Amino acid sequence: MTNARAAEFSLADELEETRDWDETEDGFVSGYADGPDPEDDQHDRDWDPTTGAMELAERHQLRRVASLRTELEDITEVEYRQLRLERVVLAGVWTSGTVEDAENSMAELALLAETAGSEVLEAIYQRRQSPDPATYIGRGKTEALGEIVRATGADTVICDGELAPGQLRNLEDRLKVKVVDRTALILDIFAQHAKSREGQAQVELAQLSYMKQRLRGWGGNLSRQAGGRVGADGGGIGGRGPGETKIETDRRRINDKIAKLRRDLKAMKGTRETKRADRGRHQIPSVAIAGYTNAGKSSLLNRLTGAGVLVEDSLFATLDPTTRRTTTSDGRIYTMSDTVGFVRHLPHQLVEAFRSTLEEVAQADLIVHVVDGSHPDPEGQLSAVREVLAEIDAGEVPELVVVNKADAADPLVLARITRGEPHSVVVSARTGEGITDALAMIEGELPHPDVEFAALLPYERGDLLDQLHRHGEIESLDHTADGTRVSGRANHALAGELAAYAV
Repeated sequence: MTNARAAEFSLADELEETRDWDETEDGFVSGYADGPDPEDDQHDRDWDPTTGAMELAERHQLRRVASLRTELEDITEVEYRQLRLERVVLAGVWTSGTVEDAENSMAELALLAETAGSEVLEAIYQRRQSPDPATYIGRGKTEALGEIVRATGADTVICDGELAPGQLRNLEDRLKVKVVDRTALILDIFAQHAKSREGQAQVELAQLSYMKQRLRGWGGNLSRQAGGRVGADGGGIGGRGPGETKIETDRRRINDKIAKLRRDLKAMKGTRETKRADRGRHQIPSVAIAGYTNAGKSSLLNRLTGAGVLVEDSLFATLDPTTRRTTTSDGRIYTMSDTVGFVRHLPHQLVEAFRSTLEEVAQADLIVHVVDGSHPDPEGQLSAVREVLAEIDAGEVPELVVVNKADAADPLVLARITRGEPHSVVVSARTGEGITDALAMIEGELPHPDVEFAALLPYERGDLLDQLHRHGEIESLDHTADGTRVSGRANHALAGELAAYAV
């Protein structure tokens, strides 16, 4: 009987019967299901992802999601567990400007909160001559904010401003939830997105500088001393402090860490200066792309140079500067650098920590100032960025305003910006509109060699002709029987080498 059943058994038939087992009625697909279509698989093998695409995929592997319970109903949920969104309420104080300015500031704070990985439940703001010195928003508004927090079940309150240590402590004591300010929120985003060793060190330095003034003791035995006659405090023998409170110990360790980070950043700055000096020695012009966060600086760099850096529709998506070498239409070499984005009320700690990176902007030959044409307040973006540029001594560098996102902007707004900024060009990094005009304007603004020359180069000095194409401007070129007759403009070093063949 057993032999007869074995003879009737067919592996192909049995596998055919289990073909439909991979997909159930509720749409669940087994991990053992058949793979993708061979044509799709071949497409994946042919596609070569850029560095930015790989970084973006890595960032999205741990995406925060809302309404995720901690209890597991099925073992399969373990593999796909993600982080729960932090539930926040926003609070702001409007001291100057119009109502529209206040609403734009709160909308930007909401975007910052969502970028940091939270869910915005409610937002309130009020008109005051100045923030309340005790609670930032005043006693009555604090009580109303507490009712909102209890009604919504929020975990955190984010204030649209930099809170003093006393204000932070008072709000937490009265609201019974965590309170952070705009500075701490931006620092948290920077900590999530920093990739390079220098960027991580800069962010840590900014965080420690911010944290040093906001330390709080964790209980009486950690934040106060006891020595000598302690009376009725319950101290006495065994209760005396070590002579240094816990807060003082933490502050001393933070100062030591800050000093170490400054030394490390100074060493990294030397490497950056060496690269910059090498470009200066070869007379290579530099262009720095600066602008408001999420204005499309990385997208523009990718469009102009094919850099392939990370692009994401979020605030402060890229922090680490990227420099790419490119050429003009006539063959001259220049560099183009992407920089960290700016924002209103950019924390002073960040400006100080990222000063070595921002020096790329201050020492550039041209600043390409990118502004989001689809933003509700593009003029506010321009003024906010120029404030930071003035702070890093980059206000005198020639500036070209590039109004990006023309495909999504209102034509009337674009016309208003170009009328207010005569030296500007409208582009769309997404569709490529206006990129040719932008490149032509950038090339026209690059510094030109200042030494005129006319030389007859022997054919064996093709290296000099190559350098002229790379670093000079050729006005006329003629190949004769005696050599190549060329004239134009060159820098001092190259003109010195051409002097031996001058005509």
